Amino acid sequence: MLITGKIVIVDDEDMVIKTLKTLLKIEGFSNVDIFNNPDDALKFIENNPVDLIISDFIMPKMNGIEFLSKAKKIHPDTTQILLTGYADKENAIRAINELGIFKYIEKPWGNDDIILNIKNGIERTRLKEQLKNKIEELEIANKKLNEYSKTLEDKVEERTRDLNVSNIKLNTIIENLSDALILFNSNNKIVQVNGQAKKLFCANENDELKGKNFFEIIINEKDKKLKKGETVLRDFSVIDYKENKKIPVEINLAPVKLDNEDFTVALIRDITFQKENERLRDDFIATLTHDLRTPLLASINALDFTLNGELGNIQDELKELLSVMKKSSEDMLGLVNALLEVYRYESGKLFLCKTHFSLEELIEDCTKKLSPLLKEDNLKFEFEFQKNTPKTGGEILINADKNEIRRVVSNLLGNAIKHSKKDGVIKICTSYEAKDVRVDIIDFGEGLSKEDIEKLFNRFSQGTSKKRSTSTGLGLYLSRQIVEAHNNEHAGGSIFASGELDKGCTFSFILKNSVIESKAVL
Repeated sequence: MLITGKIVIVDDEDMVIKTLKTLLKIEGFSNVDIFNNPDDALKFIENNPVDLIISDFIMPKMNGIEFLSKAKKIHPDTTQILLTGYADKENAIRAINELGIFKYIEKPWGNDDIILNIKNGIERTRLKEQLKNKIEELEIANKKLNEYSKTLEDKVEERTRDLNVSNIKLNTIIENLSDALILFNSNNKIVQVNGQAKKLFCANENDELKGKNFFEIIINEKDKKLKKGETVLRDFSVIDYKENKKIPVEINLAPVKLDNEDFTVALIRDITFQKENERLRDDFIATLTHDLRTPLLASINALDFTLNGELGNIQDELKELLSVMKKSSEDMLGLVNALLEVYRYESGKLFLCKTHFSLEELIEDCTKKLSPLLKEDNLKFEFEFQKNTPKTGGEILINADKNEIRRVVSNLLGNAIKHSKKDGVIKICTSYEAKDVRVDIIDFGEGLSKEDIEKLFNRFSQGTSKKRSTSTGLGLYLSRQIVEAHNNEHAGGSIFASGELDKGCTFSFILKNSVIESKAVL
C-alpha cells in the first residue's frame, strides 16, 4: 500500500532538489513542496500541516539543525530527516539526540534507502497523530468516566442513605407492629421475630425463638390438618406462661422469597377481645332467644286451645286468622330454636348423645312427617336404600346422635321440597363403604350455580343469588355444624352440595367410621 503525505524539502543545492523531486514523482509522491531558503520553508510550515520535513544540514544563514529545531516548535509531531555529508556525521548524531530527528541520511544516498525512510517517516507521523488522537479520546473518555464515577458515587451514597432511612423506618414499623410477626424458613424454623412476637410468646431475646419450629409453638385447638397453601389459620392459640392461660390468635401466612430461598411471614393477631365480644354477643342472643321461647310456646298453646274449640265455637273468619297467627308463631319458634342450636354448637355447650339405629328407618320416619308438604305440588319421594350387608344380610346400623341426624335429614328434605318443580320426584339414596355411610337427597328443581354452592353452608346464607331460600339461612349451616360435630379422633363427617342451574341439586352428607356390626334380619 502506497503511503503518501505532505512533504517539505529544504536544500540550497538545485541538483539535490531536482533529483529528489524526480525520484519522489516516480515513486508516486505528488504532494511535495521544495524550498531553497529555510525562512521561506518556515513561513509555509506555519500555515500548513506537514507529514515529513527533509532538510539539508549545511545551508547559508541557517543550518539544517537550526531549521529543524524551529520547525519542531511549529509541528512537534512531524517526522524530520536530515541530509548530511560524511564530515557532518557527528553533528547529525547530536541533532538526533537533542531534537529527536527520525533519521539522518548521508550523501550520496541510495534511492531505495531514501524512499524507504520517507515512507517510514510519513507512516511514523501518521501513527503519532493517531496515537495523539487516541490519547485525546482517552483523556476525554477518562474525564467523562471520572465525572460519571463521581455522579455514580453521589447517587450510590444518596440511595444508600435513603435505603438506610427506609430500613430504619421499616424496622421501626415492624418492631412496633401491634401484631406479632415471625419469619420462618421452608423447614418451619424461625429466623426472625419482632417485639410483639417476643411479648406474645414471653421471650426476652430473639434467640429464645430462633431455630424453633413455628408449628410447635402454636396450639391447634381443633387438631385440624393444615392444607397446603392455606393462608389464614383460625382456631389456634398460644400459651401465656406468665399468666398461665391460652391466648386465642388468628394467623395470616404469606410466602416470600429472599436471596432465592423460600420463607413464610406469619402475622399473628391476639383475638382475645374479639372472642370475648363474640361470646357476649352469642350469650345475648342465646339469652334473648331462650326468653322468647316461653311466650311463643304460650301463644301457640293458647291458639291451639282456641282453634280446637276448647274455649267455645269460633267463626270461620276468626279461625283462619288464628291459624295464620299460629303458623307465624311456629315459624318464629323455629327460628328461635335454630338460633339456640347454632349457639350451642358454636359454644361447645351441646354434646352428642350417640345411639345405634337404622338410618333408613329414620329417613322413612322423616318423609312420613313431611309427606303433607308434597301434596301442593304433587311431589313424591323415591328411595334407593342399601338396607342389608351384601355378605351376611344383616341390617345395617350406625352409631350417631339420632335426634341431630334427624334434624339434618329433615332440613335437607325440606329444602328439596321447597325447590322442586311440580309433579317432580325427590330421590333419597343411602350407600355404605367400609364403615362410612353416605346419604344423597336429589331434587330436579331450579338447581344451583358454582358460586352459590361455595357459600351455601355459611351462616345466614339465603341460599343463592336467585333467592333460592327465603328462610333464616341457618338450616344448612346448622346441618353442617351437626355433621362436623360427629368428628372425633377416629371418625369424621362432611356435608356438601352439587348441581347446575335448572338441572336440580344434590345435597349429600357422609358420616365416617359410623357403621357398626349389623344385626341379623329375622
